Amino acid sequence: MSTPAPLHAVTVLGHDRPGIIAETTGRLADLGLNLEDSTMTLLRGHFAMMLLCAGDAEATAIEAALQPLTADGTLTVTVRDVPQEDAAGPAGTSWVLTVHGGDRPGIVSSVVARVAAVGGNITDLTTRLAGELYLLVAEIDLPAGADVPALEAAVTAAAAELGVGATLRAVEADEL
Repeated sequence: MSTPAPLHAVTVLGHDRPGIIAETTGRLADLGLNLEDSTMTLLRGHFAMMLLCAGDAEATAIEAALQPLTADGTLTVTVRDVPQEDAAGPAGTSWVLTVHGGDRPGIVSSVVARVAAVGGNITDLTTRLAGELYLLVAEIDLPAGADVPALEAAVTAAAAELGVGATLRAVEADEL
């Protein structure tokens, strides 16, 4: 069995402009790096991207290749080596948690604490504020044997305390 290529985490943050993804991924490909996992989003006009890439390039070489992205001072790039880990799927079940209502501090922490209390793992989380309306969508993995009705009741109670609504639904196989 061959040793897997080293894994590197690359983050790019800053003011959005066209071409950031193309420039970043092109420079990584030029180094022979393979993109294994990535996410990108805009946060109120600010670009945020995280990439996991595998390849034999040293972190310093990756930083040097990506340095031109930071030349005008609008982007920050970081690179760090990360250990290879088993990306095996969850042994439990996948769910989607949605919370919506009037904005106020504590919505995320209160609701996700209920998920953590039953050993649930949040695998993706997105929040948006549109005027006074706050929306949270989280993909969660629950361990086998988790008491889903009790979690649903706890999430609903937390949401009610905050004056927002919440729903928890199983992810259908065709959604994956």
